[in-house]
Amino acid sequence: MHSACVNRGSSTQSGAIAAAMLCAAANMVPSSAQAATQPAKADVTVVTPLSFIKDEDLDFGTMIRGTTAGTVVVPPTGARTVTGGVTLAPGTFGPSRFAGYGASGQTVQISVASNSITINRVGGGGSMTVDTFMIGSSPTWTAITTAPASFTIGAANGIFNFALGATLRVGANQAPGDYNGTFTVILNYQ
Repeated sequence: MHSACVNRGSSTQSGAIAAAMLCAAANMVPSSAQAATQPAKADVTVVTPLSFIKDEDLDFGTMIRGTTAGTVVVPPTGARTVTGGVTLAPGTFGPSRFAGYGASGQTVQISVASNSITINRVGGGGSMTVDTFMIGSSPTWTAITTAPASFTIGAANGIFNFALGATLRVGANQAPGDYNGTFTVILNYQ
Protein backbone atom coordinates (compact mmCIF):
# COMPACT_ATOMS: atom_id res chain seq x y z
CA MET A 1 0.00 0.00 0.00
CA HIS A 2 1.44 3.36 -1.00
CA SER A 3 0.51 6.67 0.50
CA ALA A 4 0.25 9.86 -1.42
CA CYS A 5 0.56 13.19 0.31
CA VAL A 6 -0.79 16.25 -1.34
CA ASN A 7 -0.02 19.72 -0.06
CA ARG A 8 -2.88 21.94 -1.09
CA GLY A 9 -1.12 25.01 0.10
CA SER A 10 -0.49 26.44 3.48
CA SER A 11 -0.82 29.91 4.78
CA THR A 12 2.50 29.80 6.60
CA GLN A 13 5.97 28.41 6.06
CA SER A 14 5.81 26.44 9.35
CA GLY A 15 2.48 24.93 8.29
CA ALA A 16 4.07 23.67 5.05
CA ILE A 17 7.00 22.14 6.99
CA ALA A 18 4.63 20.42 9.45
CA ALA A 19 2.58 18.99 6.59
CA ALA A 20 5.73 17.67 4.89
CA MET A 21 6.91 16.04 8.13
CA LEU A 22 3.52 14.44 8.69
CA CYS A 23 3.54 13.09 5.14
CA ALA A 24 7.07 11.63 5.58
CA ALA A 25 6.10 9.97 8.88
CA ALA A 26 3.01 8.42 7.32
CA ASN A 27 5.14 6.88 4.56
CA MET A 28 7.51 5.25 7.11
CA VAL A 29 4.77 3.20 8.83
CA PRO A 30 4.99 -0.44 7.68
CA SER A 31 2.14 -1.54 5.51
CA SER A 32 1.56 -4.78 7.44
CA ALA A 33 2.03 -5.92 11.03
CA GLN A 34 5.04 -8.08 11.79
CA ALA A 35 5.65 -10.47 14.67
CA ALA A 36 8.70 -12.36 15.91
CA THR A 37 8.94 -15.35 18.19
CA GLN A 38 11.69 -16.74 20.38
CA PRO A 39 11.49 -20.03 22.28
CA ALA A 40 12.36 -20.05 25.99
CA LYS A 41 13.01 -22.91 28.38
CA ALA A 42 11.40 -23.52 31.76
CA ASP A 43 12.92 -26.04 34.19
CA VAL A 44 11.88 -27.43 37.53
CA THR A 45 13.00 -30.33 39.68
CA VAL A 46 10.58 -31.85 42.16
CA VAL A 47 12.14 -33.68 45.10
CA THR A 48 10.46 -36.20 47.32
CA PRO A 49 11.02 -36.50 51.06
CA LEU A 50 14.28 -38.26 51.99
CA SER A 51 15.97 -37.48 48.68
CA PHE A 52 18.53 -35.06 47.28
CA ILE A 53 19.59 -33.64 43.91
CA LYS A 54 22.69 -32.13 42.33
CA ASP A 55 22.31 -28.45 41.45
CA GLU A 56 25.83 -27.80 40.08
CA ASP A 57 28.88 -29.84 39.11
CA LEU A 58 32.33 -29.42 40.66
CA ASP A 59 34.31 -27.12 38.34
CA PHE A 60 38.01 -26.45 38.86
CA GLY A 61 37.93 -23.83 36.10
CA THR A 62 40.75 -23.02 33.71
CA MET A 63 44.42 -23.20 34.65
CA ILE A 64 47.83 -22.92 33.05
CA ARG A 65 50.10 -25.93 33.49
CA GLY A 66 53.59 -25.58 34.89
CA THR A 67 56.86 -27.44 34.65
CA THR A 68 56.33 -28.66 38.20
CA ALA A 69 53.35 -30.47 39.71
CA GLY A 70 50.75 -28.61 41.76
CA THR A 71 47.18 -28.57 42.98
CA VAL A 72 43.99 -26.61 42.44
CA VAL A 73 41.71 -26.51 45.50
CA VAL A 74 38.04 -25.54 45.25
CA PRO A 75 36.62 -25.62 48.79
CA PRO A 76 32.88 -25.58 49.56
CA THR A 77 33.03 -21.76 49.74
CA GLY A 78 34.34 -21.61 46.16
CA ALA A 79 37.47 -19.50 46.82
CA ARG A 80 39.91 -21.26 44.45
CA THR A 81 43.60 -21.60 45.38
CA VAL A 82 46.67 -23.24 43.85
CA THR A 83 50.01 -24.69 44.90
CA GLY A 84 53.15 -25.65 42.99
CA GLY A 85 53.57 -24.89 39.30
CA VAL A 86 49.90 -24.24 38.50
CA THR A 87 48.66 -20.76 37.52
CA LEU A 88 44.97 -19.87 37.63
CA ALA A 89 43.31 -18.41 34.55
CA PRO A 90 40.14 -16.28 34.61
CA GLY A 91 36.79 -17.98 34.14
CA THR A 92 34.07 -19.83 35.94
CA PHE A 93 34.69 -22.38 38.69
CA GLY A 94 32.96 -23.58 41.84
CA PRO A 95 32.09 -26.43 44.17
CA SER A 96 29.45 -29.02 43.46
CA ARG A 97 26.12 -28.00 45.01
CA PHE A 98 23.34 -30.25 46.26
CA ALA A 99 19.88 -29.80 47.78
CA GLY A 100 17.98 -32.27 49.95
CA TYR A 101 14.70 -32.71 51.74
CA GLY A 102 14.27 -34.46 55.07
CA ALA A 103 12.81 -33.42 58.44
CA SER A 104 13.96 -30.73 60.83
CA GLY A 105 16.32 -32.23 63.40
CA GLN A 106 16.88 -35.37 61.34
CA THR A 107 20.43 -36.75 61.09
CA VAL A 108 21.92 -37.17 57.64
CA GLN A 109 25.09 -39.12 56.90
CA ILE A 110 27.09 -37.94 53.88
CA SER A 111 29.92 -39.83 52.21
CA VAL A 112 31.54 -40.37 48.81
CA ALA A 113 31.81 -43.75 47.07
CA SER A 114 35.58 -43.34 46.63
CA ASN A 115 38.17 -41.15 48.40
CA SER A 116 39.74 -40.24 45.05
CA ILE A 117 38.71 -40.37 41.42
CA THR A 118 40.55 -40.11 38.13
CA ILE A 119 39.46 -37.56 35.57
CA ASN A 120 40.56 -38.18 32.00
CA ARG A 121 41.46 -35.91 29.12
CA VAL A 122 38.77 -35.81 26.42
CA GLY A 123 40.30 -37.63 23.46
CA GLY A 124 42.77 -39.49 25.68
CA GLY A 125 46.38 -38.80 26.50
CA GLY A 126 46.18 -37.62 30.09
CA SER A 127 44.58 -37.96 33.49
CA MET A 128 44.52 -36.24 36.88
CA THR A 129 43.39 -37.23 40.36
CA VAL A 130 40.65 -35.51 42.38
CA ASP A 131 40.68 -36.20 46.14
CA THR A 132 40.29 -34.60 49.57
CA PHE A 133 36.55 -34.05 49.19
CA MET A 134 35.22 -31.57 51.75
CA ILE A 135 31.88 -30.15 52.91
CA GLY A 136 30.96 -27.20 55.12
CA SER A 137 31.86 -23.56 55.43
CA SER A 138 35.11 -21.76 56.19
CA PRO A 139 37.01 -22.30 58.41
CA THR A 140 35.39 -25.55 59.58
CA TRP A 141 35.37 -27.73 56.49
CA THR A 142 34.83 -31.40 57.13
CA ALA A 143 36.58 -34.03 55.06
CA ILE A 144 34.14 -36.31 53.28
CA THR A 145 35.42 -39.84 52.76
CA THR A 146 33.93 -43.28 52.31
CA ALA A 147 33.24 -43.20 56.08
CA PRO A 148 30.00 -41.22 56.57
CA ALA A 149 30.02 -37.84 58.31
CA SER A 150 26.85 -36.99 60.27
CA PHE A 151 24.98 -33.69 60.07
CA THR A 152 21.67 -32.50 61.50
CA ILE A 153 19.04 -30.79 59.34
CA GLY A 154 18.48 -27.39 60.92
CA ALA A 155 15.76 -25.85 58.71
CA ALA A 156 12.21 -26.04 60.07
CA ASN A 157 10.90 -27.12 56.65
CA GLY A 158 13.56 -29.88 56.28
CA ILE A 159 15.09 -28.41 53.12
CA PHE A 160 18.88 -28.15 53.14
CA ASN A 161 21.69 -27.29 50.76
CA PHE A 162 25.35 -28.21 50.82
CA ALA A 163 28.43 -27.58 48.73
CA LEU A 164 31.17 -30.10 48.14
CA GLY A 165 34.71 -29.10 47.19
CA ALA A 166 37.88 -31.08 46.45
CA THR A 167 41.54 -30.96 45.45
CA LEU A 168 42.77 -31.51 41.88
CA ARG A 169 46.29 -32.99 41.52
CA VAL A 170 47.96 -31.52 38.42
CA GLY A 171 51.06 -33.16 36.98
CA ALA A 172 54.17 -31.36 35.72
CA ASN A 173 53.64 -30.42 32.04
CA GLN A 174 50.07 -31.75 32.21
CA ALA A 175 48.66 -32.43 28.73
CA PRO A 176 46.44 -29.49 27.68
CA GLY A 177 42.74 -30.09 27.04
CA ASP A 178 39.42 -30.68 28.75
CA TYR A 179 39.25 -33.30 31.51
CA ASN A 180 36.20 -34.85 33.10
CA GLY A 181 35.10 -37.65 35.37
CA THR A 182 32.40 -38.49 37.89
CA PHE A 183 32.15 -39.05 41.61
CA THR A 184 29.26 -40.37 43.67
CA VAL A 185 27.86 -38.69 46.78
CA ILE A 186 25.91 -40.90 49.17
CA LEU A 187 23.29 -39.53 51.56
CA ASN A 188 21.70 -41.69 54.28
CA TYR A 189 18.77 -40.24 56.23
CA GLN A 190 18.70 -41.59 59.79
